[in-house]
Amino acid sequence: MINVGPANTNPHPARTLVMGVVNVTPNSFSDGGMWADPEAAIRHARDLVIDGADIIDVGGESTRPGAKRTPEDEELRRVLPVVNALVADGVTVSVDTMRASVAKAVIEAGVTIVNDVSGGKAEPAILDVVADAGVDYVLMHWRGQSATMQNLVGYDDVVADVISETSQQVDAAIAAGIDRERIIVDPGIGFSKTVEHNWQLIDAVDTFQDAFADLRVLWGVSRKRFLGELLAQNGEDRPALERDASTMALSTYFALHRAWCVRTHEVRANRDAMETIACLLAWESAHLSKSPIVANR
Repeated sequence: MINVGPANTNPHPARTLVMGVVNVTPNSFSDGGMWADPEAAIRHARDLVIDGADIIDVGGESTRPGAKRTPEDEELRRVLPVVNALVADGVTVSVDTMRASVAKAVIEAGVTIVNDVSGGKAEPAILDVVADAGVDYVLMHWRGQSATMQNLVGYDDVVADVISETSQQVDAAIAAGIDRERIIVDPGIGFSKTVEHNWQLIDAVDTFQDAFADLRVLWGVSRKRFLGELLAQNGEDRPALERDASTMALSTYFALHRAWCVRTHEVRANRDAMETIACLLAWESAHLSKSPIVANR
């Protein structure tokens, strides 16, 4: 297993990492309610670790399009039992939250990654919490809350605009005291994006990653609606739980482009794919280094 501790900030590890998702919510778009019971969520998270997850991302508030905010005390009630159990197991734990108070509580419980889909825009105080703690911070491109985000899809050039807006969020995080090497960027696939925008950003994987060449990049496409639309039959989107094969296909694509990490609900097949691509890239690199043309340069 690759070390994902604070000392390892390599944007391009030998193998793309796998972040396994555990939603402890009743209304997640992909598996809402399946893991709402803390004991069920803990068992599921442990299964994901066995399947090969490098990181477990625990979420207590749904951010699907149209979702209403979850009260702060309810979010904490959902995530803390799971966090406490996994930290005790020695698992690298991330918590998906936009709230400064929740971030502070889970960091105190041993979480080492705060995954903020708002990238500091929902509650700027979260930046201070992360800066003070010195933990890793996933900063996602974000334009607004779930209830209104799909009304905020106007771009002149979606790739250039997302890079520019994300860069501004990175600058704000650094200004708040977060070390640049602690920042992980996420282009926010499915957030304030049309289906076409999502595919444009995925196609521009190298452009996005090159724009943040010294930072780690997280790609989260697992089971998202645009995949359901891609696989629709008879006018009906493919159900969320039946989108894992297409998710793995995109995970493989990101790994071929040396992404730092993919976030996914189904872990085993994605981890197998990441191992396979890592082997392929290592084999390719070894043979290139032995090439007379390369050796004589």
